[in-house]
Amino acid sequence: MKPLDKLGKFPFLLFVLLGATQACTFNKNVQGRGDQALQGIWVQQTIPYKEQLMEYTETSYTFTCDSFYASFVTHGKHNRYEDQCFNEGIWKEYARGTYAASHDTVYLNGTFTKPNWKQKITGCYRIGQYLDALHIIKNDGDTLSFQSAQSHVPVSLILKKRITCDPKPIE
Repeated sequence: MKPLDKLGKFPFLLFVLLGATQACTFNKNVQGRGDQALQGIWVQQTIPYKEQLMEYTETSYTFTCDSFYASFVTHGKHNRYEDQCFNEGIWKEYARGTYAASHDTVYLNGTFTKPNWKQKITGCYRIGQYLDALHIIKNDGDTLSFQSAQSHVPVSLILKKRITCDPKPIE
């Protein structure tokens, strides 16, 4: 009988166990870097045909690291909400969350919020999850044009301020 046979499978199992603990580590609890080309504060330039539309929304986005903050100012000619919510045809909504860019599309996954970016669970307008896919038509550095999956009206944004990603710990 060989000397290693006396030990049986113990050295092999020890090797596998040690290898597995060295190969697997937890991911750091830090936000991702996001897409460098999107980092900044973007504001909508113009809204084509807004006089002819029954309702239109002015949009702005802030992309910082892998997070987004969106604000929407909607102008409506007819009331589709309760009277106290219609606000003479102008209302604001907010959303925040994370995004991922893939090829020519930016995927937004977040929730509707109050103006202070805290989650909104009741009140006027939309509540709950905010999901959108922005198909990028043009991004030349300071102009960003896209078509939202939620609307057939193209959106053109201009860069108001560039932001440099400084990943923060996730709380």
